[in-house]
Amino acid sequence: MNRRARLLLAGALLLALGLLASQLLEHLTPYQETLKHGPTPEARANPFLAAEHFLRQRGIQVRRADGLQELASLPSKGQTLLLLGDRRNMTPRQTARLLDWAAKGGHLLFVAERLWDEEDGKSGDLLLDRLGIQQSLSEDLAEPAADSPSTPPADAADSASAADEHGAEQDPDERYPQLTKLYLENEGAPAYVGFDTDFHLYDANNRAHAWANSGQSTHMLQLYHGDGLITVLSDPWIWQNRAIGDYDNAWLLWYLTQDSAVTLLYRADRDSLFSLLLRYFPQALVALALLLALALWAAGQRQGPLLAPASRARRQLEEHLRSGADFLLRRSGQHSLLQALQRDIQRRARQRHPGFERLDVASQWQVLGRLTRLPSSAISQAMRPLPAQRLSAHDFTRQVAHLQHLRNAL
Repeated sequence: MNRRARLLLAGALLLALGLLASQLLEHLTPYQETLKHGPTPEARANPFLAAEHFLRQRGIQVRRADGLQELASLPSKGQTLLLLGDRRNMTPRQTARLLDWAAKGGHLLFVAERLWDEEDGKSGDLLLDRLGIQQSLSEDLAEPAADSPSTPPADAADSASAADEHGAEQDPDERYPQLTKLYLENEGAPAYVGFDTDFHLYDANNRAHAWANSGQSTHMLQLYHGDGLITVLSDPWIWQNRAIGDYDNAWLLWYLTQDSAVTLLYRADRDSLFSLLLRYFPQALVALALLLALALWAAGQRQGPLLAPASRARRQLEEHLRSGADFLLRRSGQHSLLQALQRDIQRRARQRHPGFERLDVASQWQVLGRLTRLPSSAISQAMRPLPAQRLSAHDFTRQVAHLQHLRNAL
């Protein structure tokens, strides 16, 4: 193929490729796709991370606390303590310390954890029981709660107030019947918060001055405690990462913590060493338990001190006789050994006195006494029938001694 033919072939190929590329470009449509990788590891580890960022964006100082031991250095005035973690292991002493901190001017906000038990007369939640607040299921309410009046309280100007008396009449559509409504002084419309409507808070001591309701259930109570303030919520999910952006949830967090520094406490008590080991090193704990079990099993097999191994060159007749006698005693019993001695005495007596076996017992004892020159009491003691019950070690040894003395005398 000459040069001209090659150039024509290359041109034809380039033209074909150009036509193919133009056809592909006509059918291709550009688009954008967003790939969601889910929450960051920090957000997965901290369910209230969004709440922290939100408060910092509003200019509120936020810090985290590891446990209630930090209350000793935490001032009360100008501070809001958000106790959102588990309080199952909180002690009465810690509860009293927490309430004392609030009474000195602090704002304590915590979540009700347990339901009221009518039979026990308590819920087991130390904070709720001390404050006289009872939590129950909304489905157990037979009628609208008595602690949720429809008229606003007299001091609603400086706190969150009750549901407005004419709120339902002013909103005939009732756009959000399942949301909790919080009415404020001089506000025409309520704030809507996404509390879980399955729970209800009841102020048994009638101390609450502000509350928030959904239907007939109450989900937030606020009461004065000494010089401080206590807010009780029915659930903390409204401020978790997945729900804080819904409705007015974030606004409620800002409203309750404004003009104060915030301390977030996710756990009322620290994890014990065992719980941490069980969480992060379960295999090591299992191996340690097995090792301990094997050590106890090995130690339990020993009965007394260890004996040095005996020499293979020993040939003592006394040891063989003693071991043989111990074997016969364990296997045959005392009566078998004593009867064997009595039969051996009778055999020797037959050798020295022919016809001995045909005599009666009394005559045999007389013959034995004449042959051995032993008193009749010794003969009867050795040759009398054996008792049915097992002899004590002392009686067995003494009986064997009598029989041996009689046999040696023949």
